Amino acid sequence: MSTTPHQKRALRHRRIRARVSGSATCPRLAVYRSNAYIYGQLIDDTTGLTLAAASDIKSKKGTKTERARTVGADLAKKAQAAGITQCVFDRGGFLYAGRISTLADAARESGLIF
Repeated sequence: MSTTPHQKRALRHRRIRARVSGSATCPRLAVYRSNAYIYGQLIDDTTGLTLAAASDIKSKKGTKTERARTVGADLAKKAQAAGITQCVFDRGGFLYAGRISTLADAARESGLIF
């Protein structure tokens, strides 16, 4: 029986989540990439709360890569407003390339440390 690409990504994500966990002082930056949009959120896994979130659903301007860059910058600004400077990165089973790395680089450039 063959596995679908979605199932393979879910397996990779489970492997990553076995090692990566966020706390209130150092939350987890979880990234999800669909075909159309990209989402990022800072999660405190001890309480299960989302501390800050950003997505490009309302932004239709620019390429997907440009929108990923703005999501990373917006997320970093919201994190700094919430008093968060450091986090751990959870790529969600996606390859660290393209829009995922662009979002991460923009978040780093805007002040998040990971």
